[in-house]
Amino acid sequence: MGWVMMSERELNRIEVLSQVTQGRMTAVTAAKVLGLSRRQVHRLLKDFQTEGPAAIRHKARGRRSNNRIDPAVREFAVTLVRENYIDFGPTFAAEKLAEDHGLKVSRETLRKWMQDAGIWLSRKQRRTFHQPRLRRECLGELIQIDGSDHRWFEDRGPRCTLLVFIDDATSALMQLRFVTSESTFSYFEALDLYLAAHGRPVAFYSDKHSVFRVANQSAKSGHGMTQFGRALNALNVEILCANSSQAKGRVERANRTLQDRLVKELRLADISDMDAANALLPTFTERYNAKFAKTPRRADNLHRPMNIEP
Repeated sequence: MGWVMMSERELNRIEVLSQVTQGRMTAVTAAKVLGLSRRQVHRLLKDFQTEGPAAIRHKARGRRSNNRIDPAVREFAVTLVRENYIDFGPTFAAEKLAEDHGLKVSRETLRKWMQDAGIWLSRKQRRTFHQPRLRRECLGELIQIDGSDHRWFEDRGPRCTLLVFIDDATSALMQLRFVTSESTFSYFEALDLYLAAHGRPVAFYSDKHSVFRVANQSAKSGHGMTQFGRALNALNVEILCANSSQAKGRVERANRTLQDRLVKELRLADISDMDAANALLPTFTERYNAKFAKTPRRADNLHRPMNIEP
């Protein structure tokens, strides 16, 4: 006779049924011990007495799962990823397979397929984690702003900058704008769009770019404020400057996500210039926020209307 592989639960059932067969335990007690009904115990006992311990082994052991995905589907999914989404992560690739090809595969299943095919490796071990700063409580309480200079159109167009406004309480994208570079003019342009859409936040949080902070501390004009800073002061909006990139971690993490997802969305849409890219941003922002935005701890919206009291 060959070996019969059994689980711990199956071995426990054999032990209990042996005691019932030997008269050392009643079927009622066995049912309580095994968590089964009396009818189930009598059925198992009949099989055990007729066929021996092997009858208790699960009938599906060693068989292919009824839910097993057809190998052709797996091959098709991996081929699509190789041809269209080779640098996509499993989550984003699974979304695109469902949206663009009608092929629904769970991200974990696709992750395993991509790993087995050698086209995806986890980056967790290469990341450096920092203790996150506690989120603000309300929408509009603090808006992190940053410019991300990147090859957004890859080799299809020139390098440019994406201005990113993100709410600290929710991680929601509040304003995106492609511009040639970070400048006072480009930030004013994005600020006008932001204020028209949302109103005045309590404060903006930025790095120490010259648009936001006077580098020359001996400057005598403007009370040490930049043009952008003076405009915010007139709007009764505070400007705070971070001392490190980690301090404005939420917008930095959003930039990394955008450099992954937005670059690929632009590629799939065959967009290679800023005008077309800016036209795509509202739809992209809506989908991004539906997926990644958090619920604030308080429901208050601290944005204020633009009609400033004298």
